Amino acid sequence: MDSAVLQLLVLAGIAIFLILRLRSVLGSREGFEKPPVPTSRSGEALSGPRRDFEVIEGGVDTDITDHVEDGSPMADALARMKRAEPEFHVGDFLHGARQAYEMILMAFEAGDMDSLLPLLSRDVYESFMEVVEMRENEGLTVEATFVGLRDVRIVAARFDEDRAEAEVSVRFEAELTSVVRDRENRIVEGDPNEIKRQKDVWTFSRKMGENDPNWQLVATGE
Repeated sequence: MDSAVLQLLVLAGIAIFLILRLRSVLGSREGFEKPPVPTSRSGEALSGPRRDFEVIEGGVDTDITDHVEDGSPMADALARMKRAEPEFHVGDFLHGARQAYEMILMAFEAGDMDSLLPLLSRDVYESFMEVVEMRENEGLTVEATFVGLRDVRIVAARFDEDRAEAEVSVRFEAELTSVVRDRENRIVEGDPNEIKRQKDVWTFSRKMGENDPNWQLVATGE
């Protein structure tokens, strides 16, 4: 056999061995693969938007699942609120609820009911007003200092699609100091140096899709 042909056969055998060896280590390319990254003539990757994940239509809404259990009736109600009003965000609502709680609570303790009129439903306003008037008739005043909120969480959510009416119940766990004084300025209840913990469940209501973004306090409880 010609020596040149023999050399070609030997080289071909070596090449086949190397190919089989590489396939056993790296595996074969079958099925779906990511497309290659486009490069410029210099070999550098072309600039462009980077996508580290795929956005799935109808996927989990973390604005909801960060606050209530995924798949729960509360999550369903909040999702329907967002469909009725796409600008509604649960996180923003809770931020506003924290501010409303402190403002309403402190105004009520101070007896400043005029400032609360736009924030309360008629039933809640009348209930608060009854307490304020009773304190005034007995000559009692309340001195309260809001320390902060330890916990704020959604405990119920309902949405009436026919009336576009949303209700969200929020549980607040607050810390404050409070004392009640009589006409002679004597303390009859509380301690100004003692921080007490107060728990409330407040229900806020609003019609979704309306221009007025404000929620009203429609019920209170513990």
